[in-house]
Amino acid sequence: MNKEHTFNKNILIAVDESENARRAVLYVAQLLEGAKDFRVTILHVINEPEEDYFPTTNEKEKWLSQYKKKVDKMLEAYRQLLIQWGFDQSAVSVRPAMRDCPSMAQCILAERDETEYNTVVVGRQGLSRSEEFLFGSVSSKIVNYARNCTVWVVE
Repeated sequence: MNKEHTFNKNILIAVDESENARRAVLYVAQLLEGAKDFRVTILHVINEPEEDYFPTTNEKEKWLSQYKKKVDKMLEAYRQLLIQWGFDQSAVSVRPAMRDCPSMAQCILAERDETEYNTVVVGRQGLSRSEEFLFGSVSSKIVNYARNCTVWVVE
């Protein structure tokens, strides 16, 4: 048996505020039910606003502060969901990451590349076929570009 790459039990769940993201977290919770040795990080990428998006630096900072509070609340709710399903508190972490994102899929994969996570879990975006063709799908891009990891797309 050729062992080119050893996989670990670390899972990165990329989330937003959508129902599909919630279903992705719930899927991991129900599937693994806190199985020993699994570590889960719940990631939300905050796309850094363009420099000229806000008229002043103060307005940008105010928006970021409010948005981060909302994100922290969402991530903690997802974290508690995993804990309720049997994961040890020390096995579940949250990560709000600020990045300049040419594409959300690239940012999620960049986060995965910088960590020790061999499984990426995302919710399917729920786009129609024509919307997916025009705008692209984050989950489709992750499936197409991810290397040396497993990708779970939850619908």
